[in-house]
Amino acid sequence: MKRLENRVAIITGSTRGIGLAIAHEFVREGARVVITSSRSSNVQAALREFSDTLDSVYGHVCDVTSYTEVEGLVDAAVRRFGAIDCFINNAGISDPFTGVCQSDPELWGKVIDTNLKGTYYGSRAAARYFLAHQRRGKIINLAGSGSDKGSNTPFISAYGSTKSAIARFTFAMAEEYRRTTLSIMLLHPGLVRTEINSPDDPTPELQQQLSTFHTILDIFAQSPDRAARYAVRMASSWSDGKTGIYLSALDAKRRIQMLASYPFRAMLKSIDRRTY
Repeated sequence: MKRLENRVAIITGSTRGIGLAIAHEFVREGARVVITSSRSSNVQAALREFSDTLDSVYGHVCDVTSYTEVEGLVDAAVRRFGAIDCFINNAGISDPFTGVCQSDPELWGKVIDTNLKGTYYGSRAAARYFLAHQRRGKIINLAGSGSDKGSNTPFISAYGSTKSAIARFTFAMAEEYRRTTLSIMLLHPGLVRTEINSPDDPTPELQQQLSTFHTILDIFAQSPDRAARYAVRMASSWSDGKTGIYLSALDAKRRIQMLASYPFRAMLKSIDRRTY
């Protein structure tokens, strides 16, 4: 039996990158999945990747900065599939690579609204549904640069601040609902080449850092499939009765492996530089 057979998952920001990889892995493991984006064109493009499994995939346009729309997303998923079992708060954006004094306050705030408030909105809406209708359910929030000790994220202060706050929020919520059957967890996807860290029009600050930045990506960037497999584990029966779990697709052991293998991957020209 597949690990997510007959389970229903909502994955925000899942029309590309890490979210899309998670959606594909969930479908392979038997789940029915709701994919989302704030843009209808992105939803329609992503749905075409599931042409052979459309009965298991539903696309919904949702702006996670609106709590009303997030509640509507939960309602739409229940209408389509009858229930939900897992809510993954994946939607996220980054601020342009620049110093605080040169940053745009409006853009800085938009990162907070999307990443942090969006995670809060999704977690709240999902938990209220789970507690009212099923007394069980899994919430998976996404960590990132800024949530690890010593990860200071200079020049992307909004993004780093949100990921640090999401970690604290996740563990706070897990403690609040420890006596329920909710599983509230944090997943660090590691370093993945996505549009967030592959800007088309880099700022002058980023231009100065590109050489070092590209080397870091060459050493530590991974396919999003690894994070997707971790998400499957967290959404499966493996986490039943557990909460406050933290898993990283780039933990200390994995970082050592990636660093040790880098010279050989560089020599063999086998470094994956695709943007997902």
